[in-house]
Amino acid sequence: MARCIRDRGAAAVEFALVLPMLLVLTLGVIAFGHAFHVQTVLDNAARDAVRVYTLTPDAAPVVADDAAIASAELSVALTAADVDVTPTPCAEGQNARVTVEHTFEMLGGFFGSITLTGSGTMRCAG
Repeated sequence: MARCIRDRGAAAVEFALVLPMLLVLTLGVIAFGHAFHVQTVLDNAARDAVRVYTLTPDAAPVVADDAAIASAELSVALTAADVDVTPTPCAEGQNARVTVEHTFEMLGGFFGSITLTGSGTMRCAG
């Protein structure tokens, strides 16, 4: 099969046109996957924190802050300012809620940043 001289380099030009789209698509999938992972970590941290807060007698909100930070420490750097605990104090029969907010920069800020929120709710005193 003889190739026409005009067809030389056509594959390279097509590849050069398609490569940027493939790279953006791949980086987008990676960024979304990482954001989904961080969202799951925040939800689990809030759930762990509200459980510790409601099952610990005479617990202060600091206990929930520490539990959330410890639960998420391998994946997300949280501070006590990122954790919101309501109500204070936790009275029997009420629902306690822990909300964890984190500003997440997608791929180091290349795709911007979003605020992810995880929350957990549990009845006080078990």
